[in-house]
Amino acid sequence: MKDGIHPNYQQTTIKCACGEVIDTGSTSKDIKIEICSKCHPFYTGKQKLVDTSGRVDKFNRKFGLSQSQ
Repeated sequence: MKDGIHPNYQQTTIKCACGEVIDTGSTSKDIKIEICSKCHPFYTGKQKLVDTSGRVDKFNRKFGLSQSQ
């Protein structure tokens, strides 16, 4: 590798808004994020399907799918 063209890889701390702290390596120092895998609705199981205009039901009726499948 050429000298002087690569960024410095260093130990860094990632801090989430929920309080989770992750120690890892990065070229950036002290990263702050809003959401992580500990608080993301997809990973916590608290995900809600928002269907305000009935698109899911319309799709299921159109293709003959039932919700029990």
